[in-house]
Amino acid sequence: MSQHMNLLLPSFETGQEEHDERKTTENGGICGGVWRFRGNKAAKEAASVSMKGTLARLFDCCSKDVKKTILPLGHGDPSIYHCFQTSVDAEEAVVESLRSGAANSYAPGVGILPARRAVANYLNQDLPHKIKSDDIFITVGCCQGIETMIQSLVGPKANILLPTLTYPLYNSHAIHSQVEIRKYDLLPDLDWEIDLQGVEAIADENTIAMVTINPHNPCENVYTYEHLKRVAEVARKLGIMVISDEVYNQTIYGENKFVPMGIFSTSKKNSYSHGCSSIAPVVTLGSISKGWLVPGWRIGWIAMNDPENVFKTTGVVESIKEHLNISPDPSTILQLALPNILEKTKKDFFEKNNSILSQNVDFAFDALKDIPCLTCPKKSESCIIKTSTIMNTKLDISLLEDITNDVDFCMKLAREENLVFLPGEVLGLKNWVRFSIGVERSMLEDAFVRLKGFFARHTKTQLT
Repeated sequence: MSQHMNLLLPSFETGQEEHDERKTTENGGICGGVWRFRGNKAAKEAASVSMKGTLARLFDCCSKDVKKTILPLGHGDPSIYHCFQTSVDAEEAVVESLRSGAANSYAPGVGILPARRAVANYLNQDLPHKIKSDDIFITVGCCQGIETMIQSLVGPKANILLPTLTYPLYNSHAIHSQVEIRKYDLLPDLDWEIDLQGVEAIADENTIAMVTINPHNPCENVYTYEHLKRVAEVARKLGIMVISDEVYNQTIYGENKFVPMGIFSTSKKNSYSHGCSSIAPVVTLGSISKGWLVPGWRIGWIAMNDPENVFKTTGVVESIKEHLNISPDPSTILQLALPNILEKTKKDFFEKNNSILSQNVDFAFDALKDIPCLTCPKKSESCIIKTSTIMNTKLDISLLEDITNDVDFCMKLAREENLVFLPGEVLGLKNWVRFSIGVERSMLEDAFVRLKGFFARHTKTQLT
């Protein structure tokens, strides 16, 4: 197992828990004192629906008494495993930036010009309307991009349209910013397409944006040109922007081609279709975290696809700048390295990683045949389209003796097997279970051995 596993796993080094022996009073004072400060609980509700919070509770269920190593398959971070390492080109870019002595200073809130220009050039490879460096804002990973966009759009009675199945951080930041969340459905029988009639039904004059995730996390589907065009048409009809999360755009290893939402910000003809696309302002969120296997580097971007300058005239651009001016900046070292990372990384780097992911998906799909309570309903979704580093499985509670739901399943799995899967509930997938396939093959094989034993112990008696 990777020497870097300690970055992810809880420690069992101490023989017993350490306890704070200091005496406290009911009012929070120590040794009789009275203090006027208290912890702010504003983030409590937001944190309760976060992926990190859920995984922390699952790790707490693991125990050294199980006498098995912890297998952390609930967290999609391949970078800690030897078979998934970032490109040499990216590493050399960071080293060059560090040694140059030119990256030791503060950076502007919007990001340094070379980084912004490099991201614009990177995205322009697929866009009919070319964006400029001024359209790019460098962020601390995609996560800060999510936070910045929600914070920049907050207003009285504001609501935001999120998919029912979504990356939990969207929920967390909306809750923390007191923005009403309105959920639109995804249609599993139509390759998880967006229910656009439902979108129109829940939007109103206070709707600030519609969030799309493509390639989708957690559903692992890739939207077609035709479907995204309809999304843009609905957005224009409603008078709202589209925030397109495209952080997984480099982890597609099937036949479906990725189509950037930004092409629909213009009426120009483009390489994806002979016709003309609709006009809708689009904000693209991206990063190098997933494609380059460096989530710890924390470097991403916000891109404004807006040839009609709607974002500028409505004050959105200014609001983004103001928010970034009071937020932490991404490392200047990484910003200075970003042009070489984006321009010099070779295509075969992505092909190699995606080949390993593809093989792991095929292995996991076959191994699931021995675990009847977990099924991957549509192999075309998770295993032929092949995108992302995760796999979703539907949990059949009726086959299990003493399991009540997906959270209970994952808690007991962690407690009995030191095997951590993510309950679908945190993603909006009740009675689904998600696990990472972006791990070493030996770990995946061990996980299914443990999973098979767990299923055998909890199978209903009449089924055995």
